[in-house]
Amino acid sequence: MTIREFQQFIREKYYATDVARGTSGTFMWFVEEVGELASALAGDGGHNKSEEFADVLAWLCTLANINDVDLTDAVEKYTVRGVEGTK
Repeated sequence: MTIREFQQFIREKYYATDVARGTSGTFMWFVEEVGELASALAGDGGHNKSEEFADVLAWLCTLANINDVDLTDAVEKYTVRGVEGTK
């Protein structure tokens, strides 16, 4: 499944609920999932890293969907135009 296909899958399944919640509320859910991923990466408890990565990706797609951002187009910053330097 491509990034675009996954983003569309998330849109079809959750868009009505997500757009009603809005960007601020959705962003808070996203941040919570990032926190759970941080805990999993730190090795705190029985967190499943793979599941937490999936949750973060799904919520990122949700944020992109309700803000009319195509993530496949967005990642062209890295894949087509190229990014120079490192952080």
